[in-house]
Amino acid sequence: MKKQIIVFALLCLVLNVVAQRPPAISSPDVNADNSITFRYFSKTAREVKLSGEFLKEPIALTKDTSGIWSVTVPPVTPDIYPYNFTVDGVGVADPNNTHIFANERFKRSIVDVKGDKPLVHSLQNVPHGKVSYHYYNSATLKTIRQLLVYTPPNFDASGKTQYPVLYLIHGGSDTEETWTKVGKANLIADNLIAQGKAKPMIIVMPYGNVRPAPMPDFTKDVVNDIVPFVEANYSVQADSKGRAVAGFSVGGGQTLNIGLTNTDKFAYICSYAPYTATDEFKKNFTDWKPDADKINKQLKLFTVSVGTEDFLYESVKQNLAMFNDKKIKVKPLIVSGGHTWMNCKLFLATSLQEIFK
Repeated sequence: MKKQIIVFALLCLVLNVVAQRPPAISSPDVNADNSITFRYFSKTAREVKLSGEFLKEPIALTKDTSGIWSVTVPPVTPDIYPYNFTVDGVGVADPNNTHIFANERFKRSIVDVKGDKPLVHSLQNVPHGKVSYHYYNSATLKTIRQLLVYTPPNFDASGKTQYPVLYLIHGGSDTEETWTKVGKANLIADNLIAQGKAKPMIIVMPYGNVRPAPMPDFTKDVVNDIVPFVEANYSVQADSKGRAVAGFSVGGGQTLNIGLTNTDKFAYICSYAPYTATDEFKKNFTDWKPDADKINKQLKLFTVSVGTEDFLYESVKQNLAMFNDKKIKVKPLIVSGGHTWMNCKLFLATSLQEIFK
């Protein structure tokens, strides 16, 4: 009798757990016409909304009798887009999507709308490089930090080939993984190298957030710690013509700080929608009296890119005007769109075809 009672109790417990387990749902589903269906499960939520960089404003999901909320958005231009749900006012990533936006502040997921033709960031049938995770000792910041290193297809590990290096910096609150997980830097490089449009290169993606300081020491970290670490562990061109620096948003501002104060070390500077309202930028450039002739001879390429709908568009135009006023040769790339990783992929793809040539 006791055994029967125990078995019955265990059965009730299992049934109760199963009853509370969320149903298996698929989200997001990209449909044949590039419309996208999103789903979220909650029996208790009062309101669920969808936000995404393919939407002008958040839209509401509709709840069915089983507690599944859903919405289908109209056809979307092929690209990779961040999105999230807002559940009763709280932003959450999609719990049914394993592709998460690498960011320390925003909880977002990623949806890949592939389209009919492969895009520059798409996984294509070409030789692929390798992304490796490394730790290095930052004497500048007095800590151990992480960075990612992309080595190109058919990488020569013997040391006989000396590769140029691009130091690629993420945006504020992003991480060292954002350029691969969202920006697809490794796939863009694979595809362009396979097409003969970019030179085989190493791409170093460091962790750029420096706290509690407002990131003034990151320049020293790059120059004094990261570059020596890379050059001690990889066969690279150890001169300015073999080094490029690029970055987005806060990383774009860091790119200007790093590159323009070290033009003897970096011959290529590519800044994407740079955020420059920082103490370091003000210190470096408020009363800047550059030797324009010397800098222009040292730099083989200096570009600044931005979208016309970017919230930093006006400040970027002001910075471009300042560089022009100082007689520094800068190549602007002005496109449509906002402060997005869709534009980041475009900017990077453009840079990879211009550097080390």
